[in-house]
Amino acid sequence: MEEAGQGTVFAPSLEGMKHVRSDNGEMLTKPFLDVCKKILPVIDKFGAAMALVKSDIGGNITRLETKYLLDPSKYNQLYTMVQEEVDAKTAKGSSSCANGLLWLTRAMDFLVELFRDLLAHPDWTMSQACSDSYGKTLKKFHGWLASSSFTVAMKLAPDRKKFMEVIAGTGDVAADMEKFCTIFPPFLEENHKFLASVGLDDMKAS
Repeated sequence: MEEAGQGTVFAPSLEGMKHVRSDNGEMLTKPFLDVCKKILPVIDKFGAAMALVKSDIGGNITRLETKYLLDPSKYNQLYTMVQEEVDAKTAKGSSSCANGLLWLTRAMDFLVELFRDLLAHPDWTMSQACSDSYGKTLKKFHGWLASSSFTVAMKLAPDRKKFMEVIAGTGDVAADMEKFCTIFPPFLEENHKFLASVGLDDMKAS
């Protein structure tokens, strides 16, 4: 494992991804949440533009983690807590773990698209990349209020060159970004597949 302070801002989350699945291929709660947590420092580097996204992700991680800590062996697998809510008919509540997992996964979809855009379009400004990735992911689930707040925030996106320098650290940022966009999405797709199987993948925000 890389020494602390070595490599890019992506290095810790890439390391964590090795542990997200059990030997049987099941998604594990704590390792998945840990990977999401390790992406927060990348979001920090966006400054004010991502403050909304960061607090949303942080809140959803905390909600799922709080539930997990009530009984770590019972909630070892990520989907157990959601299935429990589905069975109890509480999954659609705004403070449910199902809702938390859904919006956490969508926020991660947005970040993956954003990093893909940055890799694919070296000539785009950060605002362009943010708007494009937002349009491909979160926008269709956001109501007018969330959508307009987001659009305003994106105008505060940092200078692209500075941002890339800051997240590079001492590593190869393009290579790590590419790895992140390759290794992480299958976990997110699995979350969507599970949520769709219990009828929860299309919930919208106001």
